[in-house]
Amino acid sequence: MNGTQILIEALESLSGNKMRSGLTILGIVIGVAAVIAMLAVGQGAQNSITGSINGIGTNVLFVFSGNQQGPPMRNQGGTKIVRALTMNDAKAISDVFAAPSVAAVGPVLQGSAEASAAGSTSNTTVYGVTPAYQEIRSETVTEGEFLNNEHYLGHASVAVIGPDLADKLFSRKEGLVGESIRISGQPFRIIGVLASKGGSSFGNADNQVIIPLTTARDRVIHKSGDNVDIIFVQSISAEATTLASMEIKQIMQTRHNIPVGDENDFTVFTQQDMLATASSITGILTIFLGGIAGISLLVGGIGIMNIMLVSVVERTREIGLRKALGARKRDILTQFLAESSLLSLLGGIIGILLGWTISYIVGQVAAATGNAFEPSITVSSVLLATIFSAAIGMFFGIYPANRAASLQPVEALRFE
Repeated sequence: MNGTQILIEALESLSGNKMRSGLTILGIVIGVAAVIAMLAVGQGAQNSITGSINGIGTNVLFVFSGNQQGPPMRNQGGTKIVRALTMNDAKAISDVFAAPSVAAVGPVLQGSAEASAAGSTSNTTVYGVTPAYQEIRSETVTEGEFLNNEHYLGHASVAVIGPDLADKLFSRKEGLVGESIRISGQPFRIIGVLASKGGSSFGNADNQVIIPLTTARDRVIHKSGDNVDIIFVQSISAEATTLASMEIKQIMQTRHNIPVGDENDFTVFTQQDMLATASSITGILTIFLGGIAGISLLVGGIGIMNIMLVSVVERTREIGLRKALGARKRDILTQFLAESSLLSLLGGIIGILLGWTISYIVGQVAAATGNAFEPSITVSSVLLATIFSAAIGMFFGIYPANRAASLQPVEALRFE
């Protein structure tokens, strides 16, 4: 028998019981669709996170308090040492002689607060920053201006707000310069509206308010002394990021009196560190989701085996007749394998279309809720699902096919 004859007979056999064949295919459809959709969601999450990190800039470093890359420092009694970052730390890092690879430094205070205006209220994230923050974080305004040195040194009650916050409070995103807003009950004058950056895996960058760090410390975010939450650092170029990281660590170790070989009480993250961490997490997530979806394919394969075993029993006399007329064991084996493979292949094709539809719907729902998340279907995920579904059909079809091919003609003809 040639390939065309095998295919035609397989189609005729499956079409003889359309309901049963359709239900069998459904198991594979659900499995393949789940694999495609889950991998698309995982890839979309990875793209969203890495895109958010890349949007910060290729030459930005982050200095955090505490050792977030190893065991925390402890004193002789075993008590955990927590040493906050300070404005003096930021000033030391900005020393051009101690850190020639550093271009700009932006210490930041951050916290949550309730913003209100025009009878509306909204919870938002407040950032107390210096004027250098604009260049480091590549912030732009659609109207008005960003904070300057006069605002910072004068402890001015001025604010730059995100477009989402503007829409929540004023029901518009334009013509807001000069309007008043209250943050934690304190009055501020709007001097600018930030350009939209969209939501990200780090939160909604458009739902924020930026005020001078000096004002934030005095009136909104109360911190002891001159402590800050994070220090953003911009290196002179993307290539100088590693060198800038080394310079920052040396400065901080000296300022915090950390002996050589001891654990640091601070952490310096580069964009590459964050990308590696994010990619590792999302990669594990994608594998986990794909593994769960793969179970559906396994269940579909078991369904194929069950149906093919039933088919062998129903067609026992047919198999005996074929063998009596000269059909070889290989012909019977090939025929049943072709039927099981065809079931899984048809299910795989329909599953790919369904998986793409589910991914599209998830993307539309994410867009409607204001999240910058778009599931991504890759060629590799489609090929993986297709090949795996075909392999499932072959694997679970082998036992029924071999059982059919091993029937003795006389015994098969006697079967009732």
